[in-house]
Amino acid sequence: MENKNTAWAKVEIARNPKRPTSLDYIKYIFDDFMELHGDRISKDDKAICCGLANIGNQNFTVIAQQKGRTTKENIERNFGMPNPESYRKAIRFMKQADKFGRPVITFIDTKGAYPGIEAEEKGQGEAIAESMLTMTKLKVPVIAIVIGEGSSGGALAIGIGNKVYMLENAIYSVLSPEGFASILWKDSKRTEEAAEKMKLTSEDLLNFGVIDEIIKEPKKQEYDEEFTKNVALKIKNQIIKDIEELKNKTKSELVDERYNKFRKMGC
Repeated sequence: MENKNTAWAKVEIARNPKRPTSLDYIKYIFDDFMELHGDRISKDDKAICCGLANIGNQNFTVIAQQKGRTTKENIERNFGMPNPESYRKAIRFMKQADKFGRPVITFIDTKGAYPGIEAEEKGQGEAIAESMLTMTKLKVPVIAIVIGEGSSGGALAIGIGNKVYMLENAIYSVLSPEGFASILWKDSKRTEEAAEKMKLTSEDLLNFGVIDEIIKEPKKQEYDEEFTKNVALKIKNQIIKDIEELKNKTKSELVDERYNKFRKMGC
């Protein structure tokens, strides 16, 4: 695999097109997963997958950003960049989870929300804000996992969790290193320098208290089925452990804990 010594190397790893996607992990984490579609307003945007899943007798609502593997799949998934319809679909299933008492598990892997004119016309910013607001109010446990590239509000929109985790070689930031370099220095060629200054690696985010824990990845392995199973098992065990802890909290405790967790960041 790639050299992992620099922040930019982590960016390249997180963006590797062979890296397992959300649906790859979901296949091995949950006993069953049934995808549901549509935002009940416009259409079904495939950059975010939503559905019902279970581990044993415990039911979950799953919300996952999904990139494609091939060019055709990436076009279908909009390269993992959600339109407003995706966020409104996510909101729909968050509220459904709240109604039926199902914990919510989110998988974050996006360059950011789609920045196109049509997306803005349909209320991209409002959809992201509404998604974040909805997550703060959920009376069920929420666990968010950054599995690859987590950038901008497009990632944070489904990242307000009682527990927040990152895979070892994932990244999480306010925008891409390219965007940072272009805005700050007017020079997109300084992306490697930008990546170092942005503190976007899992180690950085753990030190800042933005995430709760790093989920380790296998060493010196290719992105094959064995890699996916290995990481999926670690995620599954973490979910089981957390749910046992979180389900003992009251609804108000879950809401207050989640809200205060994010309010205190940066203080």
